[in-house]
Amino acid sequence: MPRLLILCTHNSARSQMAEGLTRRAALDAGLELDVFSAGTQATQVKEQAVAVMSEIGIDLGTHHSKTLHDLPDPWNFDYVVTVCDSAAEACPVYPARTVRLHYPFVDPSGGSLERWRAVRDQLRGQFGAFVAALQDGQPVPASYESSPALPVA
Repeated sequence: MPRLLILCTHNSARSQMAEGLTRRAALDAGLELDVFSAGTQATQVKEQAVAVMSEIGIDLGTHHSKTLHDLPDPWNFDYVVTVCDSAAEACPVYPARTVRLHYPFVDPSGGSLERWRAVRDQLRGQFGAFVAALQDGQPVPASYESSPALPVA
């Protein structure tokens, strides 16, 4: 079963949402995929992330922010995806068999729920495409071009 790690700086928003979305997409596709998220620093899961994910039936209420050291077998992932530039820069070196990808998403922190929803929906599209590629035996998307046209307030 492939293992996926989604990394962000605080593991409080984007990586948590991506973890929930990817798990749901894999479940819906009937794809066995171990999905984890972590941060370079642990803080707490933001209430806005929990709120916008609950709108689409994904419960992050029991999730907690964690670092690599909190994960089972943290150096053995088939895919490591960073979702913010800071985590990409701080990402540790993984074994040669790991595919490292960078999908930079705008940080919704400090923004309106509309902004949170927009980032959630972008994450859903990107990680849905990731799961679809795995399911079809195709290469996963190599990159993601973030959209600057997100609501600010």
